Amino acid sequence: MAQAPEVQGELISPYWDVVVVGAGPAGALAAHGLATRGLHVLLIEQRRFPRWKVCGACLSPQALAALESAGLANLVAAQGGLSLQQLQLGVAGLVSPIGLGAGGILSRSRLDQALLEAAEAAGATVLMGTRAVLGAAVTGLEPNREVLLQKGTSRQSVRAKIVLIAAGLTHRAIDSEAEISTNIESHSRIGAGCLLPGEAAEIPLGVLQMAVGRRGYVGLVRIESGEINIACAFDPSMLRCGGGAAVVCQKLLAEAGFAPLPDLKEAAWQLTAALSRQSIPLAGHRLLLIGDAAGYVEPFTGEGMGWAMTSSLAAIPLVLRGKEHWDDAIEKEWRQLHRRWVTRRQISCRVLAMILRHPEISWGLHRLTGNFSSIASSMIGFMQRPALPSSRD
Repeated sequence: MAQAPEVQGELISPYWDVVVVGAGPAGALAAHGLATRGLHVLLIEQRRFPRWKVCGACLSPQALAALESAGLANLVAAQGGLSLQQLQLGVAGLVSPIGLGAGGILSRSRLDQALLEAAEAAGATVLMGTRAVLGAAVTGLEPNREVLLQKGTSRQSVRAKIVLIAAGLTHRAIDSEAEISTNIESHSRIGAGCLLPGEAAEIPLGVLQMAVGRRGYVGLVRIESGEINIACAFDPSMLRCGGGAAVVCQKLLAEAGFAPLPDLKEAAWQLTAALSRQSIPLAGHRLLLIGDAAGYVEPFTGEGMGWAMTSSLAAIPLVLRGKEHWDDAIEKEWRQLHRRWVTRRQISCRVLAMILRHPEISWGLHRLTGNFSSIASSMIGFMQRPALPSSRD
């Protein structure tokens, strides 16, 4: 009988039905769903929670519907989350109020921690502060995938019937998988964000302010703590030459028609890797990529977390099937399911991003129709309409 490996004092089993790498919304929700169905699940996260993350802190109706489908309808409210009711969209000096559907507002630090705790309560085993790297495919009577774990100076390995990679934009966990590559789009922007004290801006509860310019955008929303969460996307050239994130953010706010913000230069800014990217292929032997690890485009009002959670729900039936018998058809089916439930929905965001990259088009539509806010509202409403894969096993 194999001895259970020990990762710096934490005794864990060497064999698992599923190993999930990455404990963000996609990974934690997948671990929760699979553990709820009785699978032996190990959830691995390189960082320690709670932690702040560059994110708009907005949850689209799609994200809230995914939580409800997973049996976690009360999670956002239980964490003090707020209702997202209105978007104030600033383009070329024109600020348009746009009504939103039943969205939510919750900081990523609280959301991620709550989802992690839900997965653990469902029966998943959680390893925090642990780096995971995909190992070799193991054949034999019980075929599986090896996952190498590192925590501090300690190194161990575990095996799983299926591995889910939910490690975000820079998923180094699959560096050893030569068949999978990540294509970063040529126009991809860099994410940036920070927190400001609540008194730094007059933003009402439930309102998302978004300043859009030719070379980037800035989103501001008041979160459950009362602080102002700022999430931006900048063209890399503007970030390099514009004097830093705080200066570029201030320029975009002024260009869009919003008041300047004090103390931006003193804020603790964080940057991300390039945002718009696609992983090819989305699956390998006993391996599925979910969430941002599968691909990402610039979101606007919380669509990103909705896509991530939807991919988790869509993957669960395939994992249940593949645990018993894996074949190439599962890999092909995952590509089709991901295209249906995630990639096609991202197209609307791409179209809106293309329009908003050219503020003169938005300004011209307003002059032509006198009601740009109605056009934008229709597009955002179309993007946000909830649609979920079947939860049947």
